[in-house]
Amino acid sequence: MKKIVFLLLTMCVVITSCKYSKSDVIVYSAPEGEALNEKYKVAVNGIDVPVYNTRICTEDIQGRHKAGVIAQADSAYDIAGFALFDLKKGPVKVSISVSDLIATAKILPTSFGVIPTIKGNTLTFEVDKPQHVTVEINGDHIRSLHLFVNPEETDIPDPNDPNVIYFGPGIHEITSVPVGDNQTVYIAGGAVVRGILAEEETSRGKASFVLRGKNISFRGRGIFDQGAIPRVRGRQTISASVDGLKLEGVILCNSSTWTVALRNCNNVYIDNLKIFGHRANSDGIDITSCIDVLVENCFLRTWDDLIVIKTLRGDTQEARRIHVRKCVLYNEIAHALSIGAELTRDVENVLFEDCDIIGDHGREWTLRIYHTDAATVKNVRFENIRIEESVQFASLWINSAIWTTDTARGHIEDVVFRNITVNNNGYQLHKDFEFLGYDNDHTIKNVLIENVVINGRKVTQEDIKINPRIGGRESKEGIVMNEFVYNVNVK
Repeated sequence: MKKIVFLLLTMCVVITSCKYSKSDVIVYSAPEGEALNEKYKVAVNGIDVPVYNTRICTEDIQGRHKAGVIAQADSAYDIAGFALFDLKKGPVKVSISVSDLIATAKILPTSFGVIPTIKGNTLTFEVDKPQHVTVEINGDHIRSLHLFVNPEETDIPDPNDPNVIYFGPGIHEITSVPVGDNQTVYIAGGAVVRGILAEEETSRGKASFVLRGKNISFRGRGIFDQGAIPRVRGRQTISASVDGLKLEGVILCNSSTWTVALRNCNNVYIDNLKIFGHRANSDGIDITSCIDVLVENCFLRTWDDLIVIKTLRGDTQEARRIHVRKCVLYNEIAHALSIGAELTRDVENVLFEDCDIIGDHGREWTLRIYHTDAATVKNVRFENIRIEESVQFASLWINSAIWTTDTARGHIEDVVFRNITVNNNGYQLHKDFEFLGYDNDHTIKNVLIENVVINGRKVTQEDIKINPRIGGRESKEGIVMNEFVYNVNVK
């Protein structure tokens, strides 16, 4: 009998070991000399995973706001951790340990349905597909751990290819790298590339990587960190004007202004990009006057706008056919998904869908069209979005502001908010909807709100703030409106 029990126990151990194989994951060693995070210890299928440090906004909300007023100054910051590995085959077992006992743990987005098992100072959970999860332990939502589960990398470029700018494992330093037609920038797993200033450099406005031309890629599993460049220099991480651009897989940290600045681009694909930014104007992805853009499977946590669409004065084209989906967003101060403020050329056919907004500690609106110029913004949809925190939910706004360059005002038409949930879990929502047109000739019209639920209650017409009624009238749907905002249908 004892032999049978022993054999059964042995079989259980073997089966469990087989379920979580070390060959199912790829873990990249940290380069020598890189200071790692001391708060978290992470392992996947028994393999230790390096946890890196990244600067994030502090818990002091007023301090964040002041950083925007003193635009040249570097913001105060705190430190969060992030770790990454590639998943070849799931499920895999993730183990996270901290020094203190774990009383509570939250794994975000909650829509992923990842439930941890807690024992002492360690929590474990399974991951069965590529995804980006954030772990908050004992209520610490600032100094959280971000875990990036990548798909297995394919088609790794040859470092000897003359069209490849290759950064292998280790620490590298660059000033400004020009990238042209048919070239690829590749940052390998285990590589940390640091942006620095050239000794003679005194001017603002350069980018760490300047992409100009056709058929350009920027990808890998490594890290780019611009923390050594002060805010006063105002340097973007990636500046791109490209026809046929692919950005994929890398982690971009500490930009001193916009992180990914796309301008007059066509045929853009952004996949699995991870971005952290704690400084004023450190937008995540700025899609400026671009046509045919798909952004998916990305994670962003930045001080300023996360994913935003603009059309700046001097641009050569409008913004059309832009699709953002399956992204995880952590909003620190401005907008999570937005269009504006600078809109001097028309914007048309934009879809934001199937995204999770896991944090919003800002002063602006989570979803917004912020129109300060003369263009027409038309056919915009916000659909199937899950919001875990929101200070102010959604705004459509036409007026002038400090970013205005046109003398006339514009229009917002044909906007849909569909299948959106906000579950604040005790976090205070100050405002639901705000629709503010400019005058009788510069209006917001044809808005559909369908199945939008905030803290368990379906939105109604009474939840929408619009301009004071001036010459109001009844629509065909029986909804009272004014001459600035009309044809708003709530279902």
